Amino acid sequence: MNIHEYQGKQILKSFGVRIQEGILAHTPEEAVEAAKKLKEDYNSSWVVIKAQIHAGGRGKGGGVKLAKNLDEVKQRATDILGMQLITPQTGPEGKLVSKILVAQDVYYPGESETKEFYVSVLLNRASGRNTIMYSTEGGMDIEEVAEHTPHLIFKEDIDPKVGLQGFQTRKIAFNLGLSGNAFKEMTKFIAALYKAYEATDSAMFEINPVLKTSDDLILAVDAKVNIDDNALFRHPNFAAMRDTAEEDATEVEASESNLNYVKLDGNVGCMVNGAGLAMATMDIIKIAGGEPANFLDVGGTANATTVKAAFNIILKDPKVEAILINIFGGIVRCDRVAQGVIDAYKEMGTIRVPIIVRLQGTNAVEAKKLIDESGLKVFSAILLKEAADLVSEVLA
Repeated sequence: MNIHEYQGKQILKSFGVRIQEGILAHTPEEAVEAAKKLKEDYNSSWVVIKAQIHAGGRGKGGGVKLAKNLDEVKQRATDILGMQLITPQTGPEGKLVSKILVAQDVYYPGESETKEFYVSVLLNRASGRNTIMYSTEGGMDIEEVAEHTPHLIFKEDIDPKVGLQGFQTRKIAFNLGLSGNAFKEMTKFIAALYKAYEATDSAMFEINPVLKTSDDLILAVDAKVNIDDNALFRHPNFAAMRDTAEEDATEVEASESNLNYVKLDGNVGCMVNGAGLAMATMDIIKIAGGEPANFLDVGGTANATTVKAAFNIILKDPKVEAILINIFGGIVRCDRVAQGVIDAYKEMGTIRVPIIVRLQGTNAVEAKKLIDESGLKVFSAILLKEAADLVSEVLA
């Protein structure tokens, strides 16, 4: 589950990570009051107006602006609120900005220059360990750094038996070229960041940039946080941070029906039980000359209600020209799934696209007979090749 920058910073601060302070605003008037508050509490004469959407690259799209006085605060907030912000991560349709973060200016003059770094914590699937990835090239797209200057990206794997060690935080600070108080502050920052990552069951913490201020403080200027959905039952306070307005409406509806759904750009809808089988089904569709329109896993206990909900979600996509249902009957019997398909079809009335049903496993033969004798516009198959041939036939 993705959360907003301001929410990620709240979590970081609760674990002792120093952050760029900010106040959330929904209107230009609230933004002005927030700027006044930041001036009073942190002596921040300038502020930064930052659009709050679930996407990176906001600055490049015009969603991050500096304001030097209250008149500029109001104007910048007016410009950003309500805009359809387009970034490399939103796609051409962009995202509507409904809230902004008014943040303190942390690039103030001082005895030494400011410096931006990149730091993230995530799971290294190759090693099976949490990894801290960091670079001296903060404030830039890390993908560009990896492509053009890969030697400037460092990684530190954490042994799960002992956790993050002091020598590792010092190694990170050293590789970032820090010394003196900034060195000490970075070791504290890394330790607190990793503690926050583990305690929140997060899938990723990405801080870009991490800033060394002119007075050698280390703080998070941005925060991209992704929390593991499977652990939200342990963190109801984090679950409440979910912003469904930032998610695809169809995917939200699917989650409410306990369906694992991801919308794609193809023309053949998929309804499958099991993530591995779903991936194989998408491969079959491509081999047959089609393109998968979605990833949809109905789970191991598919029934008429589940199938109907899945049909509704798939058919919301006008690009869908056919639906392939591919179910392996292990826990659930194939004939029960087949009856569920038939019941859902009859309850929904006419379905505008042909449906191919491939059932294999327990009672697969009985399931095929039920579908063949249903009188509905449903094509049945037992083998994967039969299903692929039917996909080719209905798309021809």
